[in-house]
Amino acid sequence: MSIEKAVSCIKKYRRFLISSHTNMEGDALGSELAFYFLVKKLGKQAVIVNEDPVPYGYEFLPGQNAIRRYRHGMKVPAFDCFVAVDCSDERRTGEVYRLNGEPGGASVRKPILNIDHHISNGFFGTVNWVDPQASCACEMVYELYKRLGVALDKKAALALYAGIVTDTGSFRYTNTTAHTHAVASELIACGVPVAAIYRSIYASIPLEDLRLLLRVLPTMKVELGGKVVWFQLRKELLKKAGVVTIDLGESVLNFGRSLKDVEVVILFKENLTRQNEVRVNFRSQGAIDVNQIARAFGGGGHKTASGCTVKGALDALRRRVLQKVRQAVYARHP
Repeated sequence: MSIEKAVSCIKKYRRFLISSHTNMEGDALGSELAFYFLVKKLGKQAVIVNEDPVPYGYEFLPGQNAIRRYRHGMKVPAFDCFVAVDCSDERRTGEVYRLNGEPGGASVRKPILNIDHHISNGFFGTVNWVDPQASCACEMVYELYKRLGVALDKKAALALYAGIVTDTGSFRYTNTTAHTHAVASELIACGVPVAAIYRSIYASIPLEDLRLLLRVLPTMKVELGGKVVWFQLRKELLKKAGVVTIDLGESVLNFGRSLKDVEVVILFKENLTRQNEVRVNFRSQGAIDVNQIARAFGGGGHKTASGCTVKGALDALRRRVLQKVRQAVYARHP
């Protein structure tokens, strides 16, 4: 479905409930804030509800007073449309989607506007604008500003730039295009402090978090002549660490991705609060489609960055996942 349908949806409704996926990062947070600023400038009402708190490093983003933390039984202002940004499935919002009733339930659900760039998107919305060619959801929300004739100001530019810089790996990943750079240029012209944003997101790691990262890196295992690298984070280590402010998983994956000749990097992370549940994140240099591997375990994402959450013991799951990854690598290198 095209951007025109999304624009019509925004014009049609006046009250919006906005959310994004759990374990938020820059694109999830930036796109929902930028969308909030957009509809407010159009004279409409909106509130943001997230399952998780704002992640460390994004304190510079304005508008966070509009964000509410989800809790069971909470009351939210009446809304006409539920907006999910940067979500391949409405359940990626955690429990927030329940504020719009249960799918197939007795209550009448409000229309859903689904704005996403993941190739694995399930088209769960009433209106679906899904563009896998976009570098990130923030790049898509930027296009809404243009189509709706809403001028960009500094706070919107900050939110959009945060999403673009994080989802493109600071403009290093293959999803970075000439258009992405053109958008970033316009946002910088709005007064975005590039160096300060980089420091806040990437260069303000507390010492204790760095020490934890140094304990995780030795878990690295290398297979198939260095083409596959994997790490694991067991619950015991996470409990000892306590509160971790950095995106530990992303830091580990980026380290693995930087190794010479590596094609696939995998991180297995036990859920700290749920029994027998493991989060698996995949990164690829582009030759191996990790979205297809993640989908085999009920997840998805992009060709070069995907994930899944699976019930089961870590060791048994790891063996199954690695078998799939080996098959993909063997197919490329028979």
